[in-house]
Amino acid sequence: MNFTTRLFLGAVATLLISTSVLLIAADRWLRSDLEGALEGELEREARLVAAAVPHEESQLNAVAHRYGALLGRRVSLIDRDGQVLGDSDFDDASLHLLGNHRGRPEVEAALAGRTGIDSRTSASTHRAELKVAVPAWPGIVRISTPLEQVDAIVHTTQQSVLVAALIALLFGIGWAGFGGRWIGRPLAQLGRAARALAAGDQPAFPASRAPEIRQLTHALRSMDDDLRSRIGELRRRHEETETLIESMVEGVIAADREGNIVICNSAARRLLAYPPQGTMPNARALFHERAAREIVEQALAGQIVVDRETDLGGQILLFTARPLPKGGAILVLHDVTALKRLEVVRRDFVANVSHELKTPLTSISGYADTLLADEVDESTRRRFLEVIGGNAHRMQRLVDDLLDLARLESGGWKLSPGSIDLEQMAREAWAPLADRASQRGIRLVTELPPDFAVTADPDALREVLINLFENSIRHTSPLTPLPAGEGNQTRRGEVMVSGETTAGGAEIRVTDTGSGIPAEHLPRIFERFYRVDPGRSREEGGTGLGLSIVKHLVEAHGGRIQAESALGKGTTMRMFFPSHRSTILQS
Repeated sequence: MNFTTRLFLGAVATLLISTSVLLIAADRWLRSDLEGALEGELEREARLVAAAVPHEESQLNAVAHRYGALLGRRVSLIDRDGQVLGDSDFDDASLHLLGNHRGRPEVEAALAGRTGIDSRTSASTHRAELKVAVPAWPGIVRISTPLEQVDAIVHTTQQSVLVAALIALLFGIGWAGFGGRWIGRPLAQLGRAARALAAGDQPAFPASRAPEIRQLTHALRSMDDDLRSRIGELRRRHEETETLIESMVEGVIAADREGNIVICNSAARRLLAYPPQGTMPNARALFHERAAREIVEQALAGQIVVDRETDLGGQILLFTARPLPKGGAILVLHDVTALKRLEVVRRDFVANVSHELKTPLTSISGYADTLLADEVDESTRRRFLEVIGGNAHRMQRLVDDLLDLARLESGGWKLSPGSIDLEQMAREAWAPLADRASQRGIRLVTELPPDFAVTADPDALREVLINLFENSIRHTSPLTPLPAGEGNQTRRGEVMVSGETTAGGAEIRVTDTGSGIPAEHLPRIFERFYRVDPGRSREEGGTGLGLSIVKHLVEAHGGRIQAESALGKGTTMRMFFPSHRSTILQS
């Protein structure tokens, strides 16, 4: 039932109750007032009759009849013993039918010197009468009048009141209906607007001419504007916070006092290998490692954890945890695995450089001390100086390679790619190595399509080929056994350059007939200072940095390099260089 209906029914019920009360009040109050006025009138009339009553008992009944006719009332004359001596409603012969009246209430009061009043049904006339008795001569005068007049007046008044009440009821019903619509409908609309406001929907405010409703509407509209402004600001801040948390590289996890996760950003899901949109378990069951679970328990217990390092299955995370003001905790996970690996690489790098420099420095120092301390013949002196010079050149090559790597990694090597004839570039890169290759019985072979060109930086491509050629010469013997069934049992050592055009670029292959690389070493040959045969590489003058430089240079062009080898069957280096200049990285 809506407000308008309740207002209408309430108004109708109020009118009905008011009408009923009015009718009852009219009956009681009007009857009381009429009876009071009639009592006063009867008392005055009784005293007038009392003043005119003679003392002769023989004339009393005639006097009663005469005054009864004049007043239009029933006049009774009663002596002090209660005997009726005259009554306007009875003749002389019938007076004896009237009983003794001494016990009547009004008679007792009059005999006591007071005005006696009583209303009752008369035993002689059998009608309701109002009786008033006053003291008079040696007895009392009593005047009675039927109450039908009072009943008639009251009934007439009640009819008038009832008609007026019905008219008022009809008018009130009409006004209640109109008022219900005029007041109730806007109030109902305000109620719906308030509910919409609470639900966050767009409220519809009513238009009303009632001042109070207009004020209430204005207050609600102001509240709506203020709430929308505040909610918009909160939503903006919430979105900014979510964006900030999502953009963090650290994992962020927030849990309530029961451990239920309420916030978990993408970085945390990625670190813990949970799907982006999946349901997260309770924080206490989030980690399997004991150390991590202890951190969670401490944080949920209200303790602060700062920069505690934990190993989660090979992944090293730095935990920071703080309790929340209303219970629960927030955990920040920082993946330091790469930093730890870089630290290991740095230590290994320093150790490798120190080791690589220590050997030639020891040799140089030893031979130099010998030359300074002893007198040696010319041939020995020359041999010692050659050893010193060779080790110095070895250190020079190491330093040059380290500088090249530093330039590549820091962006100091600026590439200027262009179209290069690979046949010509291969010959140029081979030329500085031709004598050493010839001494080892190794030749260069090219198998390239006519006018085969590569988009690359000339200096970078030359450096790539020289490093690959040096590696091939270092690990290729003059005579290499041939596979069974191919005639001669040996073949001359070769370094072959081949290539072909592929989708989006060109592939270059450098193949040798050397000793090959065991399969377990292939994944690491591009690491700095990694050697398959450390002793032989140092004897041959290798720094252990050549393939690392090659990889950086190829990738700086936006390309890639891959090694294919088998022990005793040689090695092939496959390099892809993109043809579009826009894909080349200017590192």
